Amino acid sequence: MKMNQKIGFPLILAFLNISLICLGQTQQVKMNSIELQTSINDTGVFSYQLNYKGKSVLLNSSIGFELSKPKLVLNRFELISLDSSSFDQNWAPIWGEQDSIRNHYKELVYHLRDKGASKIEINLIFRVFEDGIGLRYAFPKQAALDYFIVQNELTSFHLGKDHTAFWIPGDFDTNEYLYNTTKLSQVDALKAAAKEKDIAVTSLINDHTIQSPLMLKTEDGLYINIHEAALLNYPAMHLDLNKNTFELSTVLVPDAVGNKAYLHTGDVSPWRTVLVSDKATEIIASKTILNLNEPTTLAQTDWIKPQKFMGVWWEMHINKADWKMSTGKHGARTENVKKYIDFASQHKFDGLLVEGWNEGWEDWFGNWKEDVFDFVTPYKDYNINELSAYAKSKGIKLIMHHETSGAVTNYERWMDTAYRFMVAHDINTVKTGYVGKIIPRGEHHDGQWMVNHYTRVAKKTSDYKIMVAAHEPVHPTGLHRTFPNWLANEAARGAEFNNAPSLGIPPEHNTILPFTRLMGGPMDYTPGLFHFDLNQFDSTRTQRVLSTLTKQLALYLIMYSPLQMAADLPENYEAHMDAFQFIKNVPVNWSATKVIEAEPGEFITIARRKKHSQDWYLGAITDEKARQMVLNLNFLEKGASYLARIYRDGANASFDKHQEDYIIEEKMVNAKTILNIPIAKGGGTAIEFIYKAN
Repeated sequence: MKMNQKIGFPLILAFLNISLICLGQTQQVKMNSIELQTSINDTGVFSYQLNYKGKSVLLNSSIGFELSKPKLVLNRFELISLDSSSFDQNWAPIWGEQDSIRNHYKELVYHLRDKGASKIEINLIFRVFEDGIGLRYAFPKQAALDYFIVQNELTSFHLGKDHTAFWIPGDFDTNEYLYNTTKLSQVDALKAAAKEKDIAVTSLINDHTIQSPLMLKTEDGLYINIHEAALLNYPAMHLDLNKNTFELSTVLVPDAVGNKAYLHTGDVSPWRTVLVSDKATEIIASKTILNLNEPTTLAQTDWIKPQKFMGVWWEMHINKADWKMSTGKHGARTENVKKYIDFASQHKFDGLLVEGWNEGWEDWFGNWKEDVFDFVTPYKDYNINELSAYAKSKGIKLIMHHETSGAVTNYERWMDTAYRFMVAHDINTVKTGYVGKIIPRGEHHDGQWMVNHYTRVAKKTSDYKIMVAAHEPVHPTGLHRTFPNWLANEAARGAEFNNAPSLGIPPEHNTILPFTRLMGGPMDYTPGLFHFDLNQFDSTRTQRVLSTLTKQLALYLIMYSPLQMAADLPENYEAHMDAFQFIKNVPVNWSATKVIEAEPGEFITIARRKKHSQDWYLGAITDEKARQMVLNLNFLEKGASYLARIYRDGANASFDKHQEDYIIEEKMVNAKTILNIPIAKGGGTAIEFIYKAN
């Protein structure tokens, strides 16, 4: 099935080239509760405002550019013409959270010309959806401009009030920080970052710059999300906060010489997105960012498969094994990998990730070294021919690990060879990694050069029918619609930080991520940890997983991804095989999704219907506070019965003690049933609803 198969026909209404005399200088567009207002004043300043149900979301906010070549500022314009249109279409994703997605918007295209001497033309495009807006710039072919360099983008988001914000520090090289919940006036990015001791590479900006996706809550009950979509050939966007006016200004990631973007006419910018609702559930459920990305051009997509996998991975994090062979406790040994293959096969997983399989781990980090890995030379104790054949005989696909150590120029030289090597060994999924300072030296993880690299990887892997999950990449922006083989990314603080010596992962972290990082696309979060004291193989370790066992199950629903890992060791699952059954059963591809309740930083409950099935699965999590969940099952099919298998916290369970106290119970339910389920501090609930036709 193709990614963007049409369901019905699109509705397109266009009113082209409206004259300036007819339209005036002020425009207003509404889509249900969303109202966009735009204007150009007498001096040529273009501004836009956004309202929701009559409440202000954005005050007058600016647009424009500062260029370094040619050296000029584009922030005063005359309006040449305005095009308007409407679009309404349903499309079917290859994989995802639902079978069909509606793409419905009104579009305004402002054809603008610099009021100054340059006479440079820019098209400003707005799309107004039922839950927010997207805006982008297009640079038409013209005699006055060809190649140019962006020094700064002048787009702003003028909030005007001191909202509650869920934020992480602005940083050109990492998004692995813990989230902070404060008023905007209390943002201090440098102070927050100083608490972090476990992030490999940081490039902090200042004390008042934060990252997108940014989640906000207003005092009058609105939820606002600011991010970007379709980040291609352009640096990532950060947000600089003015604490006096509460205006957010665009900050672009620089390159090695301080420039932001190298463009030429015919190019477009990413979309800037603002989503708003008076229901937190609707923010999580929004598909606007995905809709702002282009459909895939892949002619064949049947090789792209959502999957559940295990890994020779966590045992290195908890010091049972090591990535390098020289320590004498190498994890990627042939006999050890076979044990994982046996366990994964027995329990019907799809794949097995193996890290530390290749030469180079003895000297891989911290030296800004270019030639670290060649991606085709296994360690002598890792027989890849034998293991690929053994995995195939057991119905398991090995998953390749390509850690680049930040030496991206080296990886680009090796990509074709490495992907041919994968195909020769029947490996069709790769986890890429970018730990360390980037080479080309001076570039950042989130700059234009690296953004283009991630895109090149997505394109190149598709040429070899390989799926990819990127770690330490730029924040996602919905590009999995365009590149459906790009299954997932890390790009946030994932489960491996449970082993971080300083801050770890507090319970509220998972209640914030769906409102922030996951707005841009699926995360390879790596849930499913069943052993909570991480001194299992190293008595000196004091780290703990701050979660209950059933919350780990719930994360498979909350942290959506078509690529889901069972992160723990086989022996830790064998101690709780009754709970492990949920991980075995839970799908990774869905026909429908219902966000039942949510509040950022507090709780989330999500139900999903299995692809090509009437079975439903549900996950619910909370922060550090215990809660009594009252669950209305009206999302189930009316008139049908279901066997509900409930995995819930026991009476003594808490995120910091008795984490393995859980109860599994079964009962018959239907759409009229209301369940009352206690959730422990930092805990969660997972439920299977098995369809029983009456």
